Amino acid sequence: MLNVVLFEPEIPGNTGNIMRTCVATNTYLHLIKPLGFSLDEKYIRRSGVNYIDNCHYTVYENWQDFLDKNEGKGTFYFLTRYGHKPHTSFDYSNSEENIYFVFGKESTGIPRSILKPHIDKCMRIPMTDKVRALNLSNSVAIMIYEALRQQDYNDLLREEPHKSKNFIEEYEED
Repeated sequence: MLNVVLFEPEIPGNTGNIMRTCVATNTYLHLIKPLGFSLDEKYIRRSGVNYIDNCHYTVYENWQDFLDKNEGKGTFYFLTRYGHKPHTSFDYSNSEENIYFVFGKESTGIPRSILKPHIDKCMRIPMTDKVRALNLSNSVAIMIYEALRQQDYNDLLREEPHKSKNFIEEYEED
């Protein structure tokens, strides 16, 4: 199972987008307080549209609370601009393994005190030197889909379920 861990997220729109991505990919979301917003906030609802009710998530009081309930239940990977390995250098192909992708807060990332003991599991999404970091919700999507690609997308739909399989081919101009 794939898990996204947001350490002290600050921007409601990002978390709403991430909730929508989690619903689309059957990914579990872990939110670590303090949150920079209320989960009832209109921005969460706007970003997540009407999918949020289908998002499976847990809110934790702090990092230690998260560890107490999840440490030892899978492999933790940490996304940081200070990582020395690209995100594609790890093997996420075992769909039976619990994989946790840990992301830091938008303003400062994951504290070094958390990263240092896990330096071998710290990674960076490659980018130019013209930006400090990618948007949090974009980074989450990149990681989830890299893991799903390695797992051959598990049971995710490969065809649009609400239209004909040949929807494009059946198009005729008036």
